[in-house]
Amino acid sequence: MEDKYLLRGVSAKKEDVHKAIERMSHGLYPKMFCKVYPDWLAGSDDYVNLMSSDGSGTKSILAYLYWKETGDASIFRGIGQDALVMNLDDMMCVGATSNFLFTSLINRNKLRIDGSVIKEIIEGTQEYIEKLSEWGVNIFYTGGETADVGDLVRTISVDASMASRMPKKDLIFTNNIKPGMVIVGFSSGGNCIYENNYNSGIGSNGLTSARHDLLNHYYYDNFPETIEKQIDAKVQYNGTHRLTDIVFDQHTLGKMILSPTMSYAPILKKVLEDYKGQIASIIHCTGGGAGKVLHFAEEVKIVKNNWLEIPPIFELIQKESNTSWEEMFRVFNMGVRLEMYMESEAIANEIIQISKTFNIDAQIIGYTDASENAFVEIHHQENKFILKP
Repeated sequence: MEDKYLLRGVSAKKEDVHKAIERMSHGLYPKMFCKVYPDWLAGSDDYVNLMSSDGSGTKSILAYLYWKETGDASIFRGIGQDALVMNLDDMMCVGATSNFLFTSLINRNKLRIDGSVIKEIIEGTQEYIEKLSEWGVNIFYTGGETADVGDLVRTISVDASMASRMPKKDLIFTNNIKPGMVIVGFSSGGNCIYENNYNSGIGSNGLTSARHDLLNHYYYDNFPETIEKQIDAKVQYNGTHRLTDIVFDQHTLGKMILSPTMSYAPILKKVLEDYKGQIASIIHCTGGGAGKVLHFAEEVKIVKNNWLEIPPIFELIQKESNTSWEEMFRVFNMGVRLEMYMESEAIANEIIQISKTFNIDAQIIGYTDASENAFVEIHHQENKFILKP
């Protein structure tokens, strides 16, 4: 899959990007899920400012294809949610629980993307903000920018930024993972109580791979605006499906692969209020999948030997692409998009019960042990494989 990523114009490890930014400031604490800076907004030594930037990635191309094939522009409501959640859940991993400022940046090709799509994205974002506010997660939508840049963007991209301010004493340090901890994994999909529809759990990572491995060459022939002509046609749209195919329990592939990224914010707010100081680290398993923790952990062996049931969407991608399970765990969240690390198994079990009250499955998926070098050991079915930085 890593070779496919490169052939498709995607860098899985982004070595050139990391090299380009190596001299820029990474904030007060470099190994965190978002940038943490001194309180320049109010000048208090007891507070810090937080900043995050992320987006929906190439998932917006899938929404474009679904809209063109079905005429249903409402599919873009989830794209607004994707951009919001990818920022929000990163920021909550450092201990922030409310009072966020959110702004969006939409770049479109006006010849292909009309106002109905922009309306759905903005309304979908606002709708989800209002839903989260019912659970005490307050986000102020400051607006943003919609730019017509058809000479830069063939269809549409949806990105966002988020800021907040929090007490320094409440920070959770992402790299505070030590031997002897238990790991709670939270399901990335299902039917949680604050969302209206079944969620496949795919989130907003690995969608370039999913799109080309699942969808057939019909899209290459009929939607040239979604391909890059410099990339070999053999690695573009080489699956067997159309977006309208029924693939699981009466759900179309389009609805499955475009399931909006579900936020864990209501759960995190409850847990961080009830167990302040008891959570060592929180990992949002986005880019990097089950190995995301390796961006932060040092001198620790992370064993994940009790994985949650893998959602059908990932099994479908694996079957269609014939990708090894090891690579699947490197690229996708595989049904666990949030991990919590803590010392107390008793508290872990209490947190699991909290998650289940939101109808989000959770369980202890593993433990940590001492090691000279950090690595993840995955147990899946009869297989065991190692993920390294």
